[in-house]
Amino acid sequence: MCSFQVLLLGLKVTEATTDTWRQCADLVPLDLLSFVLERDTSRLAPGVHMEEAGGLRGVHFSSPDSSVSFPSSQLLVNCDLFPKEFSMVLTLRVTRNAAKRNEYIFSLMEPRNVQKRAVNEREEDRGATLERNKEQSIIGEEQQREKKQVKGDEQHGRIILGLKLSEKRLHFVFKGHAGVIKHWVFRGIQLADNQWHTLVLAVGSHHVRLTVDCNSPLEIIPSGPFPSDLNIQGSRFHIGSRGRWKGLFSGLLRQLVLVPGSDATHQICPSSDPHIAALSVPPRLLDLPVVRSSSHRHGASYDTEERVSVGLERPCAELHQGQLWFNPLKKGLYLCDGTTWITVLEDHKRLDYVLEHQVLTTSSETHDVEIFQVPGVGLMAAMAHRSTAFGSAVYLWTKKGFQLYQNISTYGALAWRHFTVGKKIFLVVSNSEGAPDSRLSSDSDYSVIYKWSKRRKQFVQFQTLKTHCARDWEAFSIHRHTYLAVANHRQGNNNHTINSVIYKWNGLAKSFEVHQLLPTSGAYDWEFFMVGPYHFLVVANAFDGVTTSVDSVIYVWINGSFQVFQTIKTFCATDWEMFQIGSRVFLVVANGHRLHGNGPSQYTINSTIYELDIGGQLFVRFQDIVTYSAVDWEFFSLGEEYFLVVANSFNGESYSLNSILYRWQGYEGFVPIHWLPTIGCSDWEFFSSKGESYLIYSSAKAPLSKVFMLKTY
Repeated sequence: MCSFQVLLLGLKVTEATTDTWRQCADLVPLDLLSFVLERDTSRLAPGVHMEEAGGLRGVHFSSPDSSVSFPSSQLLVNCDLFPKEFSMVLTLRVTRNAAKRNEYIFSLMEPRNVQKRAVNEREEDRGATLERNKEQSIIGEEQQREKKQVKGDEQHGRIILGLKLSEKRLHFVFKGHAGVIKHWVFRGIQLADNQWHTLVLAVGSHHVRLTVDCNSPLEIIPSGPFPSDLNIQGSRFHIGSRGRWKGLFSGLLRQLVLVPGSDATHQICPSSDPHIAALSVPPRLLDLPVVRSSSHRHGASYDTEERVSVGLERPCAELHQGQLWFNPLKKGLYLCDGTTWITVLEDHKRLDYVLEHQVLTTSSETHDVEIFQVPGVGLMAAMAHRSTAFGSAVYLWTKKGFQLYQNISTYGALAWRHFTVGKKIFLVVSNSEGAPDSRLSSDSDYSVIYKWSKRRKQFVQFQTLKTHCARDWEAFSIHRHTYLAVANHRQGNNNHTINSVIYKWNGLAKSFEVHQLLPTSGAYDWEFFMVGPYHFLVVANAFDGVTTSVDSVIYVWINGSFQVFQTIKTFCATDWEMFQIGSRVFLVVANGHRLHGNGPSQYTINSTIYELDIGGQLFVRFQDIVTYSAVDWEFFSLGEEYFLVVANSFNGESYSLNSILYRWQGYEGFVPIHWLPTIGCSDWEFFSSKGESYLIYSSAKAPLSKVFMLKTY
């Protein structure tokens, strides 16, 4: 049986035909706090507590637990060097009785290496002596105490960089030339006042600026630039600490975002409420306020003095009456009347939130959903179920959601595809196993085309086609001729470099016949699209028997057959999705993981959006998005807005994690706006019914699918 690949996280794709890169740059904002809180949606990590302050949620750290630490390679993908220019955006609340000693808001630590430690310590001791003599008059006695404290980090893995808070001072610490620990210190910072504050630390090539609550920035002109060769191989992020009890952050943290390659100040300021201006706040912190346990050791007393709040979601109850809320995504201002939010000012209609509409219990795990219309019957969904005992199911959309309509015998079904030939309606299924009485050879399976019977009002078997662990079918028309493309994944257990097949409809024989063979490597998906008069077909190649780093291929139709148009380096590619925004044409690939031979897999990977450069006649990299064993992308639009949702299926430890909905932000590309809890997510489909819009996802690891309603205002 063809195993369902649920593989995770890998390496960064840079250019369409080039290999990996070493410098971390040109990345989207990275939400460090969300990455910690959202890795397991079922519970909070040990040592992490959510508390309310001033009507807003924040995170309190009670211990430096390993769950609030993670390898830098999981976010800074395929990088040896830390970005030489970047910003840190953070929102925090510090109590008046906070400890006066330095507390780490976050740190990036080197791996523990006993063999190198002695050499490194000697080098740093010599360098630190010179540095102390040079900076004695500037740093002062308190900085000297800090240097002694940093040296203690040698016993627990050397610090690469970190952000620390002490009384009226903010310290940016990093490893400079020859391993010397350097300090850039902002003095006179009044943060320990029991109020929320938003800070933007912008590190440029010749300056470092700190903006607090959108006030005039404080600037340091350092003696030298931030290092462009700061090695982060094997390093780990620690949120709220440096991995030790000493220096644990005692305040509340609401936002912590790394923005590589740019100054994020303009994205935060100006703001209607600069104290809590938001770039990316974890979804958990946008829910209803939590009641803090009186027994909790964090003894701050908080009030709810804020009258204007900024964020994606806010509660409105009697205690919030009269409070104003500004939603930066909707660009709307709202007033709470004690029960609901009243619109004061709002931009055009936007997606507001996503509601769980139906939990659909299925006969077994599901690898794919196909949504289609049958005239006179209604909207239907064909589910590709793994189980051979129960087959696959076709559901009909009703007022109560999807209801079972027909069972069809399938054998390890992996995908369905709906298509029409004239007025005839068909469904084709990809089977990964042969039927028990199959007369086909043992190294092949068969896929089946079903035709809709108007008399019986059911799908009936029409034609059988020999396939090899078929992962996908794609149906399309060119010059009034109908074609089917099958993605043959492998033949036998090991042969992944085989032909996939293009079939053409023969109207006289009333059947599909072989039209063209195309060599593929572990083919996983086909996507057909048109640009003007040109017809394209792109294959997602996943594996060649040795490595997942293989070329996927875009073909163009020329003189009655497909010819190679462009190759793109992908890593276990599982899906392609084409979409258009205005006159711009895009392709997004779902990369699964990176593997070579018997070596270890790399479990953080970027899926990539490519844009068609019409002048250059090729697709070029537009945006990278970190995904988690992605197996599907779905594009859709609501009004004037455009969205992508990714099927994240596995994080290396659990199948229960969030798939993410992204919204088009113009020059910023796609930004995350909703986190949707899924279990082994294998497919997303968008559909509309009676003016309402929905998303449905299938699970390859649980016998259920879920329908979400998209609420717009």
